[in-house]
Amino acid sequence: MRVPMDEVLELVDLVADSALEGVFVWLLRLVGMLAVLSGLGLWLLTDMGLLVLPLVLIVGGLALLVVPSFLLAVAELVG
Repeated sequence: MRVPMDEVLELVDLVADSALEGVFVWLLRLVGMLAVLSGLGLWLLTDMGLLVLPLVLIVGGLALLVVPSFLLAVAELVG
């Protein structure tokens, strides 16, 4: 039985072997930056009583900014 993390590392290894590594990383970073900016905009510019959605957007965006480089580094070490 394959663990989902093994499948993610296999996909990241495939991307690392192809020439699309830089494009993949920058695309995820762009999505992460948009999520962070959306979360900050919701938090600062709206009158939301519930701060869960902006928090999820900010944390998810920060994860997308950091995780692609980390995953590619792990895939190079493992594979």
